[in-house]
Amino acid sequence: METSYIRELDECKSFRDVFKLVKRSVKEALGRERAGLSLYLSDLPKNVGAYHPLGSNGIVINRRLLDIVSKVGSKAEQNAFLYSILLHEYLHSLGFVDERTVRRLTYEVSLRTFGESHLVTRMAYNGPMSLFPSLLYAPDRGTPGATVLIKDFDDSNQSYII
Repeated sequence: METSYIRELDECKSFRDVFKLVKRSVKEALGRERAGLSLYLSDLPKNVGAYHPLGSNGIVINRRLLDIVSKVGSKAEQNAFLYSILLHEYLHSLGFVDERTVRRLTYEVSLRTFGESHLVTRMAYNGPMSLFPSLLYAPDRGTPGATVLIKDFDDSNQSYII
Protein backbone atom coordinates (compact mmCIF):
# COMPACT_ATOMS: atom_id res chain seq x y z
CA MET A 1 0.00 0.00 0.00
CA GLU A 2 2.83 2.44 0.83
CA THR A 3 4.20 2.17 -2.70
CA SER A 4 0.82 3.01 -4.21
CA TYR A 5 0.41 6.10 -2.04
CA ILE A 6 3.96 7.25 -2.75
CA ARG A 7 3.42 6.95 -6.50
CA GLU A 8 0.03 8.66 -6.30
CA LEU A 9 1.40 11.55 -4.23
CA ASP A 10 4.28 12.05 -6.65
CA GLU A 11 1.77 12.23 -9.52
CA CYS A 12 -0.54 14.79 -7.87
CA LYS A 13 -0.95 17.95 -9.90
CA SER A 14 -3.34 20.02 -7.77
CA PHE A 15 -4.49 20.83 -4.26
CA ARG A 16 -7.54 18.69 -4.95
CA ASP A 17 -5.43 15.66 -5.95
CA VAL A 18 -3.37 15.86 -2.76
CA PHE A 19 -6.47 16.38 -0.61
CA LYS A 20 -8.13 13.27 -2.06
CA LEU A 21 -5.11 11.27 -0.85
CA VAL A 22 -5.32 12.90 2.57
CA LYS A 23 -8.99 12.01 2.91
CA ARG A 24 -8.47 8.43 1.75
CA SER A 25 -5.52 7.84 4.06
CA VAL A 26 -7.39 9.22 7.08
CA LYS A 27 -10.43 7.10 6.25
CA GLU A 28 -8.23 3.98 6.05
CA ALA A 29 -6.19 4.78 9.16
CA LEU A 30 -8.83 6.26 11.47
CA GLY A 31 -12.17 5.40 9.88
CA ARG A 32 -13.22 9.07 9.90
CA GLU A 33 -14.12 11.47 7.13
CA ARG A 34 -16.00 14.63 6.31
CA ALA A 35 -16.96 16.40 3.12
CA GLY A 36 -17.47 19.93 1.94
CA LEU A 37 -14.25 21.64 2.95
CA SER A 38 -12.96 24.76 1.25
CA LEU A 39 -9.32 25.76 0.84
CA TYR A 40 -8.05 29.31 1.07
CA LEU A 41 -4.56 30.69 0.50
CA SER A 42 -3.60 33.71 2.56
CA ASP A 43 -0.47 35.58 3.58
CA LEU A 44 0.04 34.57 7.20
CA PRO A 45 2.93 35.05 9.65
CA LYS A 46 5.75 32.59 8.91
CA ASN A 47 5.16 30.70 12.15
CA VAL A 48 1.64 29.76 10.97
CA GLY A 49 1.69 27.09 8.27
CA ALA A 50 -2.08 26.79 8.13
CA TYR A 51 -5.16 26.75 10.31
CA HIS A 52 -8.71 25.50 10.47
CA PRO A 53 -11.15 27.97 12.03
CA LEU A 54 -12.99 25.85 14.60
CA GLY A 55 -16.53 25.07 13.51
CA SER A 56 -15.97 26.18 9.93
CA ASN A 57 -15.65 24.30 6.67
CA GLY A 58 -12.40 26.03 5.71
CA ILE A 59 -8.70 25.36 5.76
CA VAL A 60 -6.39 28.35 5.32
CA ILE A 61 -2.82 27.71 4.15
CA ASN A 62 0.02 30.21 4.31
CA ARG A 63 0.62 31.23 0.70
CA ARG A 64 4.06 32.68 1.52
CA LEU A 65 5.32 29.32 2.78
CA LEU A 66 3.88 27.52 -0.25
CA ASP A 67 5.70 30.00 -2.50
CA ILE A 68 9.01 29.32 -0.75
CA VAL A 69 8.60 25.54 -0.92
CA SER A 70 7.71 25.81 -4.62
CA LYS A 71 10.99 27.64 -5.24
CA VAL A 72 13.32 25.39 -3.22
CA GLY A 73 11.63 21.99 -3.34
CA SER A 74 11.16 19.39 -6.03
CA LYS A 75 7.61 18.50 -7.11
CA ALA A 76 7.72 15.46 -4.81
CA GLU A 77 8.84 17.65 -1.89
CA GLN A 78 6.14 20.23 -2.65
CA ASN A 79 3.46 17.54 -2.68
CA ALA A 80 4.80 16.03 0.55
CA PHE A 81 4.72 19.45 2.22
CA LEU A 82 1.17 20.09 1.02
CA TYR A 83 0.01 16.62 2.09
CA SER A 84 1.47 17.13 5.57
CA ILE A 85 -0.16 20.55 6.03
CA LEU A 86 -3.53 19.41 4.67
CA LEU A 87 -3.48 16.24 6.78
CA HIS A 88 -2.87 18.22 9.95
CA GLU A 89 -5.67 20.69 9.26
CA TYR A 90 -8.06 18.00 8.03
CA LEU A 91 -7.64 16.23 11.37
CA HIS A 92 -8.59 19.49 13.11
CA SER A 93 -11.67 19.72 10.88
CA LEU A 94 -12.68 16.23 12.05
CA GLY A 95 -12.99 17.56 15.59
CA PHE A 96 -9.52 16.90 16.98
CA VAL A 97 -8.83 20.19 18.75
CA ASP A 98 -5.81 19.42 20.95
CA GLU A 99 -2.63 20.28 19.05
CA ARG A 100 -0.55 17.49 20.59
CA THR A 101 -3.19 14.93 19.65
CA VAL A 102 -3.32 16.24 16.08
CA ARG A 103 0.48 16.11 15.77
CA ARG A 104 0.51 12.53 17.03
CA LEU A 105 -2.29 11.51 14.65
CA THR A 106 -0.58 13.28 11.76
CA TYR A 107 2.50 11.18 12.42
CA GLU A 108 0.54 7.94 12.84
CA VAL A 109 -1.44 8.41 9.62
CA SER A 110 1.73 9.42 7.74
CA LEU A 111 3.66 6.43 9.06
CA ARG A 112 0.90 3.99 8.14
CA THR A 113 0.39 5.55 4.71
CA PHE A 114 3.96 6.24 3.56
CA GLY A 115 6.32 4.36 5.85
CA GLU A 116 9.00 5.62 8.18
CA SER A 117 11.50 7.08 5.72
CA HIS A 118 9.15 9.06 3.46
CA LEU A 119 9.29 12.88 3.46
CA VAL A 120 5.69 13.14 4.69
CA THR A 121 6.42 11.01 7.74
CA ARG A 122 9.67 12.83 8.47
CA MET A 123 7.85 16.18 8.29
CA ALA A 124 5.12 14.86 10.59
CA TYR A 125 7.78 13.80 13.10
CA ASN A 126 10.25 16.71 12.85
CA GLY A 127 8.11 19.51 11.40
CA PRO A 128 8.35 21.02 7.92
CA MET A 129 11.14 23.40 8.98
CA SER A 130 13.46 20.40 9.33
CA LEU A 131 13.23 19.72 5.58
CA PHE A 132 12.82 23.33 4.49
CA PRO A 133 15.01 25.43 6.79
CA SER A 134 14.57 28.40 4.45
CA LEU A 135 11.03 28.68 5.87
CA LEU A 136 12.64 29.91 9.10
CA TYR A 137 14.01 32.92 7.26
CA ALA A 138 10.87 33.81 5.33
CA PRO A 139 10.10 37.51 5.71
CA ASP A 140 6.85 38.39 7.47
CA ARG A 141 6.79 41.84 5.99
CA GLY A 142 5.35 42.95 2.74
CA THR A 143 1.87 43.81 1.67
CA PRO A 144 -0.46 40.89 2.16
CA GLY A 145 -2.34 39.83 -0.91
CA ALA A 146 -6.01 39.01 -0.98
CA THR A 147 -7.13 35.68 0.41
CA VAL A 148 -7.82 33.34 -2.50
CA LEU A 149 -10.40 30.54 -2.61
CA ILE A 150 -9.20 27.43 -4.42
CA LYS A 151 -12.10 26.33 -6.58
CA ASP A 152 -13.18 22.68 -6.84
CA PHE A 153 -11.03 21.71 -3.86
CA ASP A 154 -13.33 19.15 -2.23
CA ASP A 155 -15.99 17.86 -4.58
CA SER A 156 -16.97 14.93 -2.39
CA ASN A 157 -20.17 16.71 -1.37
CA GLN A 158 -21.30 17.23 -4.97
CA SER A 159 -23.68 14.75 -6.50
CA TYR A 160 -23.44 13.58 -10.07
CA ILE A 161 -26.88 15.08 -10.73
CA ILE A 162 -26.61 18.78 -11.44
